[in-house]
Amino acid sequence: MNAVDYRGRTTLITGASSGLGAEFARRLAARGSDLVLVARREDRLKALAAQLSAAHGVEVEVIAMDLSVEGCGELLAAEVERRGITVSSVVNNAGFGTYGHFHLEDPQRLRQEVALDVMAVVDISRAFIGPLRSRGEGVLVNVASVAGYQPVPNMAVYGAAKAFVLSFTEALWQESRSTGLRVLALSPGATKTEFFEVVGSEDAASGTKMQTSEQVVRTALKALDRRNPAPSVISGTMNRVMAFSGRLASRRTVVKMVDRMSSPRRASV
Repeated sequence: MNAVDYRGRTTLITGASSGLGAEFARRLAARGSDLVLVARREDRLKALAAQLSAAHGVEVEVIAMDLSVEGCGELLAAEVERRGITVSSVVNNAGFGTYGHFHLEDPQRLRQEVALDVMAVVDISRAFIGPLRSRGEGVLVNVASVAGYQPVPNMAVYGAAKAFVLSFTEALWQESRSTGLRVLALSPGATKTEFFEVVGSEDAASGTKMQTSEQVVRTALKALDRRNPAPSVISGTMNRVMAFSGRLASRRTVVKMVDRMSSPRRASV
């Protein structure tokens, strides 16, 4: 398999109003892909769409949608069909994290986190993977995280959600190997996006050096362009070292180490 040819094809990107989603949009538009940008903030999507259309001459559709709602995949697929769009690739990027001791977290916020980080990924993947496999081309990227490689005290739900996305996507990679569809779980570490504004604290970065969105997306696209793409990729050398070093220690040691790195500086217990 050679580098992915996105020209004349359409990529659907969730969480496209900022951060990694917006960077995927910029990079893929530059490679000739038409786009469907999905997020809640329609004004930002429209501004990005206008910019990319003018810069690269691609068609860009905007769909303002809350992907934490039940059945979001079917709703999104129906809207795409209504507009007469054939989607060739999907990037499931939408998601957010919560930070703090689990017993102090807002239950409704936790339900929204699971709905967006887990159920939306499953729902959208299920809604689009059949046609993607049938066409025998394109990509399905699900954004996981290095947080998915070990338990993460103070981000218990987020770490568990990303562990699900990682395992789920690697399984889809194996199921899709003979179809021509390239499936990839992308695991960034701390990245300079709005993620930490939503979380409410940069303590969640565990003191690690942050990458840029450009670095993370470049890693993903490079992995997809390989002749035999792996099921998953971790962005950043130190992130890879940290993720795989956990395999050399006991589960007890790993979770204690992560706790020391990620504990809130001023926490109520």
